[in-house]
Amino acid sequence: MSLLEVSGVSVSFDGFKAINNLSFQIGDAEMRAVIGPNGAGKTTFMDIITGKTRPDEGRVIWGEKSKSLLSMSEAQIAREGIGRKFQKPTVFEDQTVHANLLMALKNERGPLSVLFWKPKPDDLARVEALASEIALSDQLARKAGELSHGQKQWLEIGMLLAQDPKLLLVDEPAAGMTPSEREHTTSILVEAAKTRAVVVVEHDMEFIRRLNCRVTVLHEGSVLAEGSLDHVTSDPRVIDVYLGR
Repeated sequence: MSLLEVSGVSVSFDGFKAINNLSFQIGDAEMRAVIGPNGAGKTTFMDIITGKTRPDEGRVIWGEKSKSLLSMSEAQIAREGIGRKFQKPTVFEDQTVHANLLMALKNERGPLSVLFWKPKPDDLARVEALASEIALSDQLARKAGELSHGQKQWLEIGMLLAQDPKLLLVDEPAAGMTPSEREHTTSILVEAAKTRAVVVVEHDMEFIRRLNCRVTVLHEGSVLAEGSLDHVTSDPRVIDVYLGR
C-alpha cells in the first residue's frame, strides 16, 4: 500500500507547465531518489506535496485513511508527518546543537504548553539518541553557527527526524559536502528509510548509487523513467535529456 500517491497532477506558472500530468507513489519505509535536469519540476513536485504550491488538477492522497493533502494548509501537512529539508540548512545559529534538537522534538505546541514546557528525561534521552544518529554527540554544547556546512545539514536532518515524520523530503543533501561528509549523510538517510519514506532530490550520481534505491527521473514536469540507477541511466531518453548534457 502507498503512503503517498500523486496522481495526474499538473500545474502551470504564466502559461509554462512546470508539472505535467505527473503520477508518483511511495510506500511506508522506502527510499527513493528523484533526478532530472534543471527545470524538470523537482522543486515544484516537493512544493505540491508540502502545500506550498496548489496544482491546477490531479490528486495527492496521503496515508492509510486516503486523505487529500490538497485540502490542507502547509502547517496541517507538516503535522500529518511530512518533513522537508531545503538545500540551504536552516538551523538556529545562536543556539546550541542540543537546544536546536530539543526545540524540534514532537511535543504539544499550544501557547500554555510552550510557555511552561520543561524537558522530561525522555526528551533528553531522545536528543542524545538523535545526536548519535547524526554524528553530533560531541558537538551538543557548540553553537549551531560554528558547525561546518555538512554538520549543519546533519543537524537539520536531525531536527526533522525529531518530529518523527512519516515522509522525509530532502533537497540536494550532498551539495557542498566533503567525501567523508557525503558518506555519513548516506548512512543517516539509509537508516532513516528503514522506518519511514525518504525522497532525495539530488544531482550527484555517485551519491545516489550509494543510496542503492529506486530512481525516478523527471523531465518537463512528468516521469520520464523509473527503476534502478543502472536501468534509468542506460535509458536512451534519459541520456538524451539529462546525462548527455
